Amino acid sequence: MNHPKLVSEILGGEPYEYYPLGEHVVIAPGVCGGRPTFKGTRFEVQVVMDLLAAGWDVERILDEYRPIGITREAVREAIHLAEDALRTRAAALAA
Repeated sequence: MNHPKLVSEILGGEPYEYYPLGEHVVIAPGVCGGRPTFKGTRFEVQVVMDLLAAGWDVERILDEYRPIGITREAVREAIHLAEDALRTRAAALAA
């Protein structure tokens, strides 16, 4: 398995370190217990997955969370990463 490398940058004038899972989804040490968040936020990807499972559509999520920096591309990436994780897990169990 290929592990992402720690990235360090200045974000909003502050140092920010994270492991990129994609362009928008990261794991930032010390943020939300190491659970995946949207880059530059403390908004967990799992919240979006839970909202989708509860019947929310992407437009409703964007209407609610765009002010904190959530974009359509970020939500799509989160969905794609979740699908990939599910496929990888299913393939490993079937092997």
